[in-house]
Formats: sequence, C-alpha cells, structure tokens
Amino acid sequence: MKKNEVEIYYFPLLLIFLIMSSCSVEQNSNSKDSIIYLTQDVPVGLNNDGAAASIPESQIGIVNLQDALIDYAIDTDNVGEVRSLNFEQFEGRLAKEWYFDKQTLTWTFKLRENVISCAGNELTADDVIYTFARAKSVTGAAPIGWFLSSVASIKSFDNEVLSNPMVRELGDEVRKIDRYTVEIKQSAPNKLFLPALSTFGIRIFDSVEARNNSSEEDPWSHNYINNVSLPGFGPYCLESWSKGNEFIITANKNYYRGEPSIKRVIFKRIPQSSNRFIIMRMHQADIAYGLTPREFNKLSEFDGIKVVGITGNQNLFLHMNYQTPPFDNINIRRAVAATIPYKWIIRNGYFNQASIWRSLVPSRYPGAESKFDLKWNGIEKAKEILSSEGYSSPEDLLVYKDSFKLSYVSEKEDILAPIATAIRTEMRKAGFPVELDPIPLTQYGDRQLVKRDLPFAINSEEKPIVVDAGYAVQLFFASADAGGVNNMVNYSNRNVDDLWAKARVSEDEQERFKLITKIYKYLEDDIAWLPIAEYKTRWGAKENINGFVWYPDNGIRFFDLSMDSK
Repeated sequence: MKKNEVEIYYFPLLLIFLIMSSCSVEQNSNSKDSIIYLTQDVPVGLNNDGAAASIPESQIGIVNLQDALIDYAIDTDNVGEVRSLNFEQFEGRLAKEWYFDKQTLTWTFKLRENVISCAGNELTADDVIYTFARAKSVTGAAPIGWFLSSVASIKSFDNEVLSNPMVRELGDEVRKIDRYTVEIKQSAPNKLFLPALSTFGIRIFDSVEARNNSSEEDPWSHNYINNVSLPGFGPYCLESWSKGNEFIITANKNYYRGEPSIKRVIFKRIPQSSNRFIIMRMHQADIAYGLTPREFNKLSEFDGIKVVGITGNQNLFLHMNYQTPPFDNINIRRAVAATIPYKWIIRNGYFNQASIWRSLVPSRYPGAESKFDLKWNGIEKAKEILSSEGYSSPEDLLVYKDSFKLSYVSEKEDILAPIATAIRTEMRKAGFPVELDPIPLTQYGDRQLVKRDLPFAINSEEKPIVVDAGYAVQLFFASADAGGVNNMVNYSNRNVDDLWAKARVSEDEQERFKLITKIYKYLEDDIAWLPIAEYKTRWGAKENINGFVWYPDNGIRFFDLSMDSK
C-alpha cells in the first residue's frame, strides 16, 4: 500500500471494524452463497402504497420479496458487464400465460400452480384479487397501486376513486374465473397495461398472510408491511429487519423459478459513501451501491474488485415548486436555469461519468424526442431577466429567502454537496439568496411524495420505472385532477392534461408519438423540471460476482446473480 493510501485508510479503520463486527461470523465468513450488500440505507418501509415507496432502497426490498404477474425478458443480444431488458418482449412470472380480447378490452391471466409464498401459502386468484382491491382502497399514504392501475386504464380505477369513498370497493373489473384464472378489464385500450404490471407497485401479495396480520383499524396491513414484513411470492424471504441498520433476506427454497444461487443477502446501512468505499477496498463486503463517481473510478483500480455500470435512467434535475413564489413566475425559472454550471457539474461533480441531460426523458427510453433549450445560459442573462422582473439588487429577493433553501438528500452528501455548493455559488452571483438545506432521505421522500411542499431542491431520486415517455407525463407532470400521483412540483398545464388524455388511449403509434412530442414542448417551455445531468447506474463488486441486470427501478434482483467459486 502506498503512503497516501495509508493516510486515506488508517483513520477510519476503527469505525469500519465496529461496523463490520456487527455482522455475525457466519455473515462475514465469505460463504460462497452469502453476500454483504452496502447501501446508504436499508429499506425504510416495504409498503408499495406507503410514503417510503419513492425511496430506492425500499423498492429494492419490495422487488426481492414479491413477484409480478409478468416482467420484461432479458435482452439476449446484450452480453455486456450489465445486461439490459428487451422492452419489446414480456415473460410470464406468476402468470404462465395471458391473452387479450380486443372486443371486450379484457385480459385473461392463467396463474402458475404450486407457487408457494414464504409463509407456505399457495398462489391463487384470490391473491390477485386482494392485490387490486388493496390498491383501489387508496388507504396508503401514497396510492401507487391505484395510480399504476389507472395508468394501465384498468376499468373503474379512475380519479373518482380518490374523491369518492363509495367507489373504492373492487367490482368485476378484476374477476376470479377459477382458482388459477383471473380476468382484468380495461376502460380503454392502453399500451401501458403490461408495462405497468411489471413494476414494483403492482407486485402480488400473499393475501392469506396479509390478512393474518391485519386489524380492524388497519384492514389492509399497512402498519405490518411498513414495519414488520412483506407477504409475497418472491425469490427471497425476510429474515430480519432493523431499520436504520440492517436488512437480511434469505432464499425462498420453494421459489417457482428455482432456489436463488445467492442464499442470503445482508443489507448493511453505511450512510457515508467513503466508508462504503473503504469496506469494499478491504474486501469486507461483496457489493456496494451509491459511491461517488470518483470513488467508483478509484475502486476499479484495486485487485479482486470490479465496477460495472450502464446508462439507464438515473438523472439529476432541479426541482422548483409551482406553488411556492417566486417559482410560479416563468421568468424566475428561466433566470435560475441561466445560472446552472452544467459543464462544471459534469466535470467535477461526476468526474466525466455523466452527460448534460438536455431532455426530460431518459436517453435509453423510446418515445417522444425532447431537446431541452439552454438558451438562457449565463449569469449576465440571469441578471437581465431578474432586472426585467423588478429585482435589480440581491436585497430585492430576500423576501423569498425561505423559498431559496436548496434541499437535497443528506445521505448523499458526498455526491450532492459539491454540486449544490456550485449551484449556490453561481446563483448568488446573479443575486439569488440561496442557502443549502440537506435533509434526511425519509423526510425528503415524505415532503416530495406526500406533502409536495419542497420549494427548491436537487433531485437525483426520480425516474420513470415504466419505460415509456408517456408514462413519465402521467407520473410527474399530469395535474392532480388528471391523476398525476407524483407531481412533486405541483405543475399544472391544461394543454398537457388534454393532450395526454388523447395520447394514453391512442392505438395509433405515430399519432401517440406526435401528441407526446407536443406535450414535451410545453414541459420544456414551462421548465416543469430543470434537467441537469444523466449519469450511469454503477455497482462495485467482487470479481467473482456475475449476472448484473439493469431494471428501470435500478434495483438489483439478487436472483439474477451468481458467485464463481474461488
């Protein structure tokens, strides 16, 4: 080890020893079928309809403990270090086959038989009925199950559900035909039906186990699922869960696709990326996520460790809340856009492992073309815009000083603090009274997804998990009246809502493309979001771990992984 490496690593050694000593001997024994996974946090909750559902770590927990009716096939033509999915082809998961009656807009799903949950219960049509009834109840803090069903145009999962308790009971729109057959009716044709079913938000519950842990006050088991366990038919079962510390899953020996090769996964919460880097460098863990670009670059230089990655859908954008003055003024938004040091962020924030994001759609996604216009770039341009709005000196904007508290996730301090600082520096040159406001991930998620009261923030948490430009419109930019469940900036444009109402049910691909392209022009002109950078999804791993696949939620499916013998 070189002298400078000694200086870097010696100081935290005691801390790392204390962290890793909390793992049992068995956990830290380098077993060929057990791994330690380092992340900034363990799942905060496991409820797809809970406030924690927007948090990536929670989504990773959900997708490893539950399974979907269908999912995308893995792209066999992609044989790189991280495989991708074939977004034109679906495979059966809990459903072994399905077909669509175009005349009646009815989908029929035939379930696999002898699929056993972690609680020992067999999958039946009742579990599918329960899953959609729970979604339609909209009893969770964030009704994501209802939203995705609405996105898919499932009959009666419309906006009235949110305002009228009398229509929240499931009817014959999702109907049991026999023990292993279910019908789902649509209200209109919609190409997002199957993609929506593949997401973390419509995973099938073990209804028997869920009901066993319900109560009169909580008939849909939200408290149990948020805090204790997640009943499901996935490849893994929850062994233990210590919030803010550790999350351990073990292979479901009865999993219908075969018992996972990796038998046990220990999620360890290591908030500081620098500590995750050191633990990986010391070969005391198997996989690490969420390192800084510089740390990933350095980690790849060490023997026995590799860094794998793919440009998927991870991005950085600036969040300006339309319900918080002065961000309701388009010229203020343009002045903010003019100050952003895009090239500095790419070069120094991401160490050239990113590109300027000139779009509101991930570059990997098919759909509308989007070319965000950066014509407002420059401090002098920002000053000119502010002056035209009557803000000729920095003191004029002090009335909005609380609005200019720039929030970001404190657990991502290593990555986001330098970027936030650079943005603050440039914005202050133009006269904006910006202060930094790092807040915990749980608070950030609650204020963003549930309260929607974050005025000004850097966001690197959001991505459309359905690979479609139209879905991103429904998720992030449709107004509340039009069913926008994660419209965190409270954006509202009647033209966008009307165009999307037509596009979502269009069966003509060319017409749909034209409508969505028009929508994105409105979003760009309004600066609904201010896109900044698009960066790689990356993992650091021991060299003997293989099988990484990129999914749109960016979560590892540990079932895909294998470990070569040493």
